[in-house]
Amino acid sequence: MAAGQGTRMRSATPKVLHEICGRPMVAWPVLAAREAGAERIVVVASPGVDLAAALPEGARTATQPVPDGTGGAVLAALPETQPGVPVVVLSGDVPLVSADAIARLVEAHTGSGAAATMATTILDDATGYGRVVRDGDGHVERVVETKAPGDATAQELEIREINTGIFCFDHAALSDALPRVGTDNAQGEKYLPDVLSRLRAGGLTVAAHVVDDPALVLGVNDRVHLADVTALARRRLLEEHMRAGVTIVDPSATYIDAGVVIGRDTRIEPGTTIKGATTIGEGVTIRQSYVDGATIEDGVTIGPFAYLRPGTVLRRGAKAGTFVEIKNSDIGAGTKVPHLSYVGDADVGPGTNLGAATITANYDAKAKRKSRTTIGAEVRTSVDTTLVAPVSLGDGAYTAAGSVVTQDVPARALAVARARQRNVEGYADRE
Repeated sequence: MAAGQGTRMRSATPKVLHEICGRPMVAWPVLAAREAGAERIVVVASPGVDLAAALPEGARTATQPVPDGTGGAVLAALPETQPGVPVVVLSGDVPLVSADAIARLVEAHTGSGAAATMATTILDDATGYGRVVRDGDGHVERVVETKAPGDATAQELEIREINTGIFCFDHAALSDALPRVGTDNAQGEKYLPDVLSRLRAGGLTVAAHVVDDPALVLGVNDRVHLADVTALARRRLLEEHMRAGVTIVDPSATYIDAGVVIGRDTRIEPGTTIKGATTIGEGVTIRQSYVDGATIEDGVTIGPFAYLRPGTVLRRGAKAGTFVEIKNSDIGAGTKVPHLSYVGDADVGPGTNLGAATITANYDAKAKRKSRTTIGAEVRTSVDTTLVAPVSLGDGAYTAAGSVVTQDVPARALAVARARQRNVEGYADRE
């Protein structure tokens, strides 16, 4: 379910499209469902809200025509579900549910023979959540919503077991009961948990499956909750990398997006952020740097204070050093960009060394286009070299310090592109 208005986010962006560790919130439960073995995934959205770009490949969408609550959302999705197959209902704003938790819920449901099984958890502070009322046999009697004054009694508000918004239904039972759910509540909405009361009234069993870790079923209602859930997701991701053989010196000072791939024996030092579709090989060292959408091969050294932008490729054993920015460039094996340089839209061969303050001037403001710079193998640029694209430096070429290179440099040649020095005697004594 991803059709909620999310008004408490106070945002022009739909709540489920806010990102958690670089991934849209709604994509988290979708991916968990896929990993748990879901045969078909249907995401319910509001009219005019396009979630397609945020969803993993293969997920279907359905539209909830009017904002009539969780029951209305599932009713909109029901035609897309498969008869005879249990229906698992997840919430797009409960992003940390794991594949294991989903699989355990389905297992508990199929083993109990219940018409519906609700995932519940116990919270010290249950404010804002629907409370689970059980009967004498321990089965679910009903769920009491607490969205508005009058939904629940004072006694019901004392209950700490809450509805997580996660359910597993027998398809036939859900299809029969859901269309008969009304709107007799303070919000005037169709509450999905009201299906449970109808099932019980029909003599069917509603079971409860307690999720031991409340963090897995935390919902996001506002930006405070978003920050809390993001912190938990970040820690989960970091632990996965560490258990896979990555050294993260200080997890509290390291930020890594979901989907980043990191090889064994890579060391990430504090103050590092790694975002987007970044792939990092084995034995890499990253010191206090920002990496976004880069490909980094084995044995590379980065930082401190480097900025690698989308499209950057650092080949085996390359180095991007202190205060180096690289964008949309292929840096050859063993090539070093040690410090204070900007390399954009460039192809650099292996074994090259770009001296301090080497700059590729790649944008033609008059023509409003960017051009590429080509630097061969074993090239040596001296300090304060500016390469005005489009320009090419052949293998083994050199540049003199302070040069502005605007013409191609042949292999093994030295480019000197600067004014000859002239000393003015007595200059300081002039009035």
